[in-house]
Amino acid sequence: MNLYAPWSLRALVKDLATGATTPQAALDRARARIAATEPDVAAWVVRSPAPDRASSAGVLGGVPLGVKDIIDVAGLPTRCGSALRADAPPARADAPIVSAWRRAGAVVIGKTVTTEFAFFAPGPTHNPAASAHTPGGSSSGSAAAVAAGQVPLAIGSQTAGSVTRPAAYCGVASLVMTHGRFSVDGVVGLSPSLDSHGVYAASAADLAVAWMALDGGGPVALPRRPPRVLLWSAEPIGVVQDGMRHALETLRERLTDGGAVVDDFPEERLVAEVTAAHPVVMAYEAARERAEELPAADRLSEPLADLLRTGARTPDAEYHDARKTVESARIRIAELLTSYDAIVGPAAPGAAPEGLSATGNPVLSRAWQAWGLPAVAVPGLRDADGLPLGIQAVGRAHHEGSLLTHATWIESRLA
Repeated sequence: MNLYAPWSLRALVKDLATGATTPQAALDRARARIAATEPDVAAWVVRSPAPDRASSAGVLGGVPLGVKDIIDVAGLPTRCGSALRADAPPARADAPIVSAWRRAGAVVIGKTVTTEFAFFAPGPTHNPAASAHTPGGSSSGSAAAVAAGQVPLAIGSQTAGSVTRPAAYCGVASLVMTHGRFSVDGVVGLSPSLDSHGVYAASAADLAVAWMALDGGGPVALPRRPPRVLLWSAEPIGVVQDGMRHALETLRERLTDGGAVVDDFPEERLVAEVTAAHPVVMAYEAARERAEELPAADRLSEPLADLLRTGARTPDAEYHDARKTVESARIRIAELLTSYDAIVGPAAPGAAPEGLSATGNPVLSRAWQAWGLPAVAVPGLRDADGLPLGIQAVGRAHHEGSLLTHATWIESRLA
């Protein structure tokens, strides 16, 4: 069986709107695909016995939705992939972000696998695009569920590279929303100044449909002109692999051939400096956000325990210096994004690493996440072995719709 078979959200929404299919048929399709593929994918931790379709009258009109298991869904436990939460009772209410998706018409059918408290310890999920390779973390279950065609839409969260990286590895699209765009109440967080919401779909064009439904704005159409982009190589960070370098060369050629203005990103060193500051901020804040778990660190995975202990030891001055590094650079990046439509570069160092014992390297998302900017992972490129290679497009804060129009255009050049 081919595990990689993403389900087009655009096609489903059109069929639901025209009556070519029904919400019940969409739910039946999701259940059938889960039944057929879940033994090999392992994307879910719990499924709703009777999904609530009462609010499925929005634009999405009955679209099956997966929810990362650090986000509250009324009636289902939030276990966060941790033994410390193994006996968690069902949540009493939806997180506001879940309520927002329900108002848009989505139907929650269950909770998807997360790494422990959205950090590094992997869950059981396999990558549908390459089952011997990691699906990434921490929103691995949501990315895999979309890549396998179990659902056309799933939500996650990102503190470092937890949405962008799984999308790149699994060959699907993702959107990380502007930090603070929606409330994070009802979400078990890790770092308040970094935690952002995310969503997965088969393509950037599908994400545009989802964003229109969630944001309540008009249709996201293709731009009237090819975009002006800055091409970020990420070379000073020292992790980009040859396959990704070749992919970026291909990307430049296809964008230029399509009429886009493509200039080199002029602040590579600035991104490297903020990339180095991000882990300091994350550890310091995580030790305080997850203070309840710190006394039980010996029952946590080693990476998470190390993060909390490191953060607890981090001096206030070091944390504030790291925040200053982020803030002083923010103005320059915002200035660049007034002249260009997006900054485009690698979403991960390369293709998904082989093995399931680690989740890959999130380093190429750290700086953009520290600035709280929206980022779209765009699929379409492959390496010499046929594995997905994702690129990411970063745009202005609170301009997700515009960013998605340009990401959709870029995606069309990679098809």
